[in-house]
Amino acid sequence: MNSLKTRRTIRRYRSEDVPATLLGDLLESACRASTVGNMQTYSVVVTRDAARKAALAPAHFNQPMVQTAPLVLTFCIDLHRFSLWCEQRKATPGYNNFEWFVTGAVDTLLAAQTFCVAAEEAGLGICYLGTTTYNAQQIIDALKLPELVFPITTITVGYPDETPEQPDRLPLEAIVHDEYYHDYTPDSINRLYAFKEALPENLRFVRENNKETLAQVFTDIRYTKADSEHFSRALWEAMKKQGF
Repeated sequence: MNSLKTRRTIRRYRSEDVPATLLGDLLESACRASTVGNMQTYSVVVTRDAARKAALAPAHFNQPMVQTAPLVLTFCIDLHRFSLWCEQRKATPGYNNFEWFVTGAVDTLLAAQTFCVAAEEAGLGICYLGTTTYNAQQIIDALKLPELVFPITTITVGYPDETPEQPDRLPLEAIVHDEYYHDYTPDSINRLYAFKEALPENLRFVRENNKETLAQVFTDIRYTKADSEHFSRALWEAMKKQGF
């Protein structure tokens, strides 16, 4: 069976270190990911030191794996390095704008996902931290990132100390559109989300939060409009401060 179909997120790790040679090999694989214009507009900050992981933890809402994982990798958009190269070669860079922020994010996430696939094939476990852009300025400060360098995702890495259940996924029918985008009807939404809504853990979430539907758990508890607007403002301010 394709190992990608059996993958799962790992949040608990053994204390065993990841060998530097293995990490180097995985990062070399990651750098073979597709990249716009062969520019590789990304950098990776590898954090091993316990004190430095502790400094990063508040930016990730103190999720335990930030400090318990042997490695924390912060994947950053990096237009700084390429701009320096241009300037030192009598060229004038123009990459401090939103277009190149998005381009850099694409480059960075391609490299990050390639790293994750390679790491899991090597027997390691990984967890993406979606909190990176919530508190980007804290991460920028902790990692001493210069202008035009911006953290876009963080990955904890180590040898698994758990075998959790796989999270549910929507059926392929919900994701793939033949030839053009086929909009959803109320009936198709009901059908496509029926399995997710019927899972015991999701029914429990609805009960525990005193909600009527699972969707309300997402909109009213997990990812509220107020929180989204707050983090959007903070993200925009951090982007401007970093020179974009």
